[in-house]
Amino acid sequence: MISLRHIHPPGLISYTRASKLQQSGVDHHIKYRAFKQNFTPPQVLTFQTPPTYTCGRREIGKFTKEQIEYLKAGGEAEFYEAKRGGQTTFHGPGQLTAYVICTLPRHGLNTREFVNLLEQSVIDTCNYYGIAGKRTKDPGVWTENGDKIASVGVHVQRYVTSHGIALNVSPDLKWFDRIVACGLPDKKATSFEREGIKGVNVDQVAKTYAHCLSELLEGVNGVDEVKLRTEEEIEQWKRKRTAKKRIDELEALQQEGAEDIEEQLKTARKDLAQLVGDET
Repeated sequence: MISLRHIHPPGLISYTRASKLQQSGVDHHIKYRAFKQNFTPPQVLTFQTPPTYTCGRREIGKFTKEQIEYLKAGGEAEFYEAKRGGQTTFHGPGQLTAYVICTLPRHGLNTREFVNLLEQSVIDTCNYYGIAGKRTKDPGVWTENGDKIASVGVHVQRYVTSHGIALNVSPDLKWFDRIVACGLPDKKATSFEREGIKGVNVDQVAKTYAHCLSELLEGVNGVDEVKLRTEEEIEQWKRKRTAKKRIDELEALQQEGAEDIEEQLKTARKDLAQLVGDET
């Protein structure tokens, strides 16, 4: 049995940053998919973004400049094209977005069954907080009064999944006024907050969602919380790597008999020591 890896960057991250993290996970799964003894664990990346609209793959290239500018709301929101299924949706503060990356055959799933599993994971999460979520003939998860509380859209490449769900916890629902949910003009968006669930934040719901998802994935036992390095930590690591590489290059030149290297080496070692000291 393996655990579900749960990655949850704190605060808000950009849609492009989330996409890069997702692609890294997808590439890893595809790389090792062919191995019979592949124990690459499934992964769920949960996060919040600044106000962002994304369109599905069937809408790529079909938006006019005027439509895109309307969605951007005078620079308050971003717009991106995505490879997932589904139509245009909103992501932003107060909404839990979850990208689920797994190799379908390892969990006994086909694409349709995977979509059903994602919907059920959202329904189970809603139920945990006292909201009766349900499926309808329309995509996504809906409340008993017919409002949409979550969107579902996936992409599958060589049996490896990406994208996933967007569950409204406490977003400003005004952003949904600029789009039509599932192409259904008579439907509206709702959230935990609108349904009367107070005092719950996205970080808490993310952990609950990861647990609900792990309960549904065949061959998975529990959740492994993975700490993601911050942008600042990544930059610090890059600077250390550059400093170490510089020292290696200078030492190699010194061994080859190059002159006037000692002073440069001292400076490079001092710079590295400073970087290491900054971490303590």
